[in-house]
Amino acid sequence: MTENRIWKAALIVIGDEILSGRTQDKNIAQVASWLGVQGIRLSEVRVVADDTAAIVAAVNALRECNDYLFTTGGIGPTHDDITVDAVAEALGVEVVIHPEARAILERYYETRGGLNDARLRMARVPDGAELIPNRMSGAPGIQVGNVFLMAGVPSITAGMLDALTGALEGGLPLLSETVGSWVAESEVADLLRETERTHEGVVIGSYPFFREGKVGANFVVRSTEPALIEAACEALVTGLRAAGREAVPGGV
Repeated sequence: MTENRIWKAALIVIGDEILSGRTQDKNIAQVASWLGVQGIRLSEVRVVADDTAAIVAAVNALRECNDYLFTTGGIGPTHDDITVDAVAEALGVEVVIHPEARAILERYYETRGGLNDARLRMARVPDGAELIPNRMSGAPGIQVGNVFLMAGVPSITAGMLDALTGALEGGLPLLSETVGSWVAESEVADLLRETERTHEGVVIGSYPFFREGKVGANFVVRSTEPALIEAACEALVTGLRAAGREAVPGGV
């Protein structure tokens, strides 16, 4: 069945401002969360500069080994917005003005100073592309094959993701539950390993923290099957308590 297949996606975050530290990326988390709801696993994220060769290399590397590839950033009106050109080069197609995108922008800017050359850049797409609606700022996102080009502004990206909700083929959503404890993860490494080994179909992630002058960790149990998650969480709770440690369902 299709739902039992694991569907994968990768994300390329594009922009010198991300690599310089001037801007903190917020899109990775929201894209990952949205993909999980669609039943698609985010398998890899790359952050690349506003450099055509770097974008082309990343696109060609990731689109072949994933069901879907998303990019954020570099589809605006300025000279350094080169994502469309780079993706077109990676796919071996020309860049064209999409007539529907042009019409959308003409309507949007009709009372905002009109459609000039800079704004028209946001109607450029790789030949053969379809549009992703953008209800916030007019300029649409772009889909060409299994590649999805989205804005870098998180609020606009969120709207584009919303427009794609339910449109992509995926499997069962990845579910999760958390068990927390005031314990160093190194002290329960064997328990985590054995619990994951004896509960096939479950993955356990360990996330340590330091609070209130002491160490602790939250253990996130993930699976597509609720019953498997419940059984693994029960095993973790039992194991932690047997070791004299408090177990906190829902996390610390």
